[in-house]
Amino acid sequence: MTDSRDNIIVEKSEKFADRITKMYKYLSEKRSGDKDMLKQIVRSGTSVGANVSEGQYAQTKADFLTKMTIALKEANETRFWLKRLYSYGSLSDKEYESIIKDSEEVISILTIITKTTKENLKNEQSCKKQ
Repeated sequence: MTDSRDNIIVEKSEKFADRITKMYKYLSEKRSGDKDMLKQIVRSGTSVGANVSEGQYAQTKADFLTKMTIALKEANETRFWLKRLYSYGSLSDKEYESIIKDSEEVISILTIITKTTKENLKNEQSCKKQ
């Protein structure tokens, strides 16, 4: 695929995974929080980057789409857990606003990638039938 230095979703998903991991460590050590919720968010938050990374070496466009779709689902799940942590009182307003913004950016980019890839696959299949 492309060089990861030039690929914004690779960069953003890696930075997002780093932020989630740091948040997990901070909340686990410094504040009381729901341990199960924290484990869940670190799984989903780091899974976004892992699936994006796997997608960079996809064997086919369909495989790439699958990886990006999974990354999008994981990003959406992470947003869910961030909202729960915030409503639970584990994140301050400032902390929440900062990290939710990052999650929304990742979700927006992945949404565009999945929609574009679906359209491209559909167009390729349409051309093959003609």
